[in-house]
Amino acid sequence: MSRAVTPDALRGGDGRPSSPLARIASALEMELRLTGRRLENLFVTLVLPVVLLLFFGSVDILPAAATATPGARPIDAVLPAILATAIVAAGLVNLGISTGFERSYGVLKRLGGSPLTRGQLLVAKIATIAVVEAVQAVLLIGLAIAVFGWRPAAGWDPLAVGAAIALGTGAFSALGLLLAGTLRAEATMALTNALFLLALLLGGLLVPAHQLPGVLGAFASLLPSAALADSLRIGLGSSTGDVVGPLLLLGAWAVGASALTARTFRWE
Repeated sequence: MSRAVTPDALRGGDGRPSSPLARIASALEMELRLTGRRLENLFVTLVLPVVLLLFFGSVDILPAAATATPGARPIDAVLPAILATAIVAAGLVNLGISTGFERSYGVLKRLGGSPLTRGQLLVAKIATIAVVEAVQAVLLIGLAIAVFGWRPAAGWDPLAVGAAIALGTGAFSALGLLLAGTLRAEATMALTNALFLLALLLGGLLVPAHQLPGVLGAFASLLPSAALADSLRIGLGSSTGDVVGPLLLLGAWAVGASALTARTFRWE
């Protein structure tokens, strides 16, 4: 942790502060290096989604509840659900916990004395998660094609899929940073894991919100996890419906969480 971005690395060769883009690029490079060294985080963000995809794609558990497309195979329902789960794990859990402990160990306090602004740090961290999620998407979709022969449905919408991934990245990264920037590291770790479990069980990831009973379904339909999963299901063609509503809800979460994080995030 102590080998995070140093103040000297954020200055130009003549000792003057580098440009904002150069500072973000420097912070992004170091964040990617640190991410590659956190083996436990890589397990959660890369290995666990693969295991879930291979397991649920091989058994007939989710399709009846998770897809409205007649004749769909397990993988058609599983792939969008696991993609959504991977995004939540990377942004909320991985980023939230790692940033919380960086703040606890004084790494962020040290960065506060550098030319790197709080906003530039947050942009670099979210960009890091975007890179991780690009790897996740390629890996999961590649496995779905190679192992299960998956193909997107005829009416799939790549723009909707891209928008869902981008907005989901923004929403859950901002939520992770919101917790990490306001709570103690231990509280951040406990709460992010609890929220992740809630999203899995009642947040519309594995089972769509409209399939949950009564109040649970109404509650789940307002969560960003449900909006993300529904957007991916509709975008990939494994479910029918209008994708605009889920994307608008996900966008509202992304904007709201980002604004709140920008106002409350503290270096120490």
